[in-house]
Amino acid sequence: MGQAGETEGHVLEALRLSPRDIGAYWWIYSVGRAKVQLGADAEAAAWLRRSIETNRNFPLAHFVLAAALALSGALDEARTAAKAGLALNPGFTIRRLRAGTSSDNPAYLAGLERLYEGLRMADVPEW
Repeated sequence: MGQAGETEGHVLEALRLSPRDIGAYWWIYSVGRAKVQLGADAEAAAWLRRSIETNRNFPLAHFVLAAALALSGALDEARTAAKAGLALNPGFTIRRLRAGTSSDNPAYLAGLERLYEGLRMADVPEW
């Protein structure tokens, strides 16, 4: 929500306190998404791959990985990740993701625009 730079520290502490948390994939994904918003695409991809390893059936991790890869120039790999996400959630669109925006913080919104651009580059449907 505009404080993406703080995400990793909080998640690392949460994982330290609860290393076998069944929802760890969500927290790991959160760091990856924050890294995309910060422009740290290689770090984002590493976190998102870790999230997918923890739960391969979590489509958001595949989509955000696709964006991170596309933004870093790995378009073929990005499109493969997008296809994996669409196989899990065929109705996913950038428009639906945009509709779920939960903050009006300018830094957060700017990061989301970056994410949407990566998704477009990875051929995720707009509508």
